[in-house]
Amino acid sequence: MFEIIKYSESRMAEWNDFVKKAKNGSFLLDRRYMDYHADRFSDFSLMFYLKGRLYALLPAHVTGDTLYSHQGLTYGGLLLDCRAKTAEVCQLFSQLDAFLSSKGIGKVLYKPSPWIYASQGAEEDLYAIVKVCHATLVGRDVATIIFLHDRIPFSELRRRCMRKGQRQGITVAESEDYAAFWKILDDNLEAKYGVKPVHSCAEIQLLASRFPRNIKLYMACLGEQPLAGVVLFENANMVHVQYISATPEGKRLGALDVVFAELITHRYAHLDYFDFGKSTERHGEYLNEQLIFQKEGFGGRAVCYDTYVWTVGAGLVAKKQNNDNQGK
Repeated sequence: MFEIIKYSESRMAEWNDFVKKAKNGSFLLDRRYMDYHADRFSDFSLMFYLKGRLYALLPAHVTGDTLYSHQGLTYGGLLLDCRAKTAEVCQLFSQLDAFLSSKGIGKVLYKPSPWIYASQGAEEDLYAIVKVCHATLVGRDVATIIFLHDRIPFSELRRRCMRKGQRQGITVAESEDYAAFWKILDDNLEAKYGVKPVHSCAEIQLLASRFPRNIKLYMACLGEQPLAGVVLFENANMVHVQYISATPEGKRLGALDVVFAELITHRYAHLDYFDFGKSTERHGEYLNEQLIFQKEGFGGRAVCYDTYVWTVGAGLVAKKQNNDNQGK
């Protein structure tokens, strides 16, 4: 029923055009974004055709005998347009399982796009991976989302910190000075966790040059002094906070509260969702309560980012056993 083709660079334009039309696509799944770190992953992205028409995409890579969708991305999963139907998607996963088996792949780790990224109902894949592939949930991270058209008011603590910053004369503006922000971010992550940001400054500058409408930096300053910043990833109906950081002085003066008040109540008030991102680690085993407390103070509440796993061929074995039992 489906023709399954492994992605190659010659199909980049076709891939990117489908991402723009997909009901659950985002610019992170554009090959110009995905491939900035192509050297770190063995790509195994797949394209599915039905009667000659491109029907779905699966961003993925392989490590050993495991297919991931996708370790280099916050989310991925099957990309579909509005013509996709549930029964067809079930058939697609049945054929995908057989295809992966023929390639020597034994396991799949699958990270679907959260529903807030979809313009229409787009969870055909969640039904299919359980029904057809016998997938199980192995990780549940929690993100904090503001519903911008029905906002919960800021907490008194967040309002107090915001007013403090405003009284100091802190201003907020869009900026292209990624180097200044990365210095603040690097210093904070190194001091607190001993780690570096996922993106280097050069990488985020490259990506911002490729996606100037989607990747934005807002900085809070006192006069000419940068105190805090936020890197945002914009999509059609929502905006995602990718990086947050402030200097010690910025934290003391409430600079981030001034930034978020401006972004939430003015710059992005016309969108549907403001996604603060995850406050969990190790697939949800650890909850950073201090971090999520701050986000919830702005009126955010929980939406889950899930990870599923299945053994390739398990669904076919279960189906055969079921048929055998019915035949007895």
